[in-house]
Amino acid sequence: MSSLKLAAFSELDALIARRHAVDDTTWASAALIVADVRAHGDAALLRYAAEYDGLDREGPLVVLKEQLERALDELDAEARGVLERTAARIRRFAEAQRSALRPLELAIEGGAAGHDIAPVARAACYAPGGGYPLPSSVLMTAVTARVAGVGSVWVASPRPTKITLAAAALAGADALLAAGGAHAIAALAYGTASIPRADVLVGPGNAWVTAAKKLVSGHVAIDMLAGPSELVVLADEGADPALIAADLLAQAEHALDALPILVTTTRAHAEAVNEALAAQLDELPTRAIAARSLANGFALVCTPEEGIVACDRLAPEHLEVMTSDANERSKALSHYGALFIGHGSAEELGDYGAGPNNVLPTGGTARHTGGLSVLTFLRVRTYLRIDEPEGRRALARDAAALARLEGLEAHARAADRRA
Repeated sequence: MSSLKLAAFSELDALIARRHAVDDTTWASAALIVADVRAHGDAALLRYAAEYDGLDREGPLVVLKEQLERALDELDAEARGVLERTAARIRRFAEAQRSALRPLELAIEGGAAGHDIAPVARAACYAPGGGYPLPSSVLMTAVTARVAGVGSVWVASPRPTKITLAAAALAGADALLAAGGAHAIAALAYGTASIPRADVLVGPGNAWVTAAKKLVSGHVAIDMLAGPSELVVLADEGADPALIAADLLAQAEHALDALPILVTTTRAHAEAVNEALAAQLDELPTRAIAARSLANGFALVCTPEEGIVACDRLAPEHLEVMTSDANERSKALSHYGALFIGHGSAEELGDYGAGPNNVLPTGGTARHTGGLSVLTFLRVRTYLRIDEPEGRRALARDAAALARLEGLEAHARAADRRA
């Protein structure tokens, strides 16, 4: 299929209901794998890595820092330059985010209360390695973790290529786990003899990775549950159909379950985009995947007002605004992982390191979850210092009274001792 299905605004709810990140069979199988790795450590991890990742059972499960740096040194100058420039842009944006976060101290009765902001000790950054190597995911996650101040940063990626290893070195990773899927997530969450347990586990992945992240969530912090990648282009009839088609195909080639969506104002414009999709698809090396993904998507024809409502209900991972009034239209939008304003602000520029992170919420979860940032690796820790007697007594009296209202007499008596 080389075109998007045309749909009306009234069909939107039915179209949204089709989106599922993980099927029941994958949930069940991932749970067995996670439990096996938790119970049996490296032995189970190696077994699954050999079966699913093609790892030689005698081969290196862990790529050490020196080997990562060797891969970086062996990279040709052009490729290394691209990685270095991209890493610098990601780092600059993350540093600006970090500098916006400040400790707090507030005077209260009897003393002071406040918070400080501290990084976690260990982070694990997952980078998919199935269809394509994704050094961009390595840079987005590991560079951001380092800027946040994380002490130990590991990367995990199945069948890592030299460019992935080089990106890990450039991002400052301590080591790389050459495995993927649910078994890698379990190893990073619970730790094994050779893999340290992470405090935070981040990065996109397939359905197995998403299922495993949900299963280990709570034991370890996670960034989000990422499902199929998605792009919504909000356009009007003045937007270039060929440019829109190019962006939709860039999304569609991600994977067979990618979700490209057009929201536009006229049927004629949607049909023009479909014609451009067909023409560009014929010349695309990844057309086999992209063509299948187009079948997941749709072109919604609606009024400008309905378009805003539709985008907010979709709450997409990526949202491009390609209208004549893009700046003003963008102010009306509320729910998205990342917003790209105007014809020059394409998703692919964000994906490949303009600065903001490309690890983003999918499947409508942008209504309550933001993208990966330095905040993902930081904790806000509060403190209380009470040293002025009169203020302490006032607080203690109210604390004791409230404790008795709840029936917790030991709490009340402990407060009484301070009153």
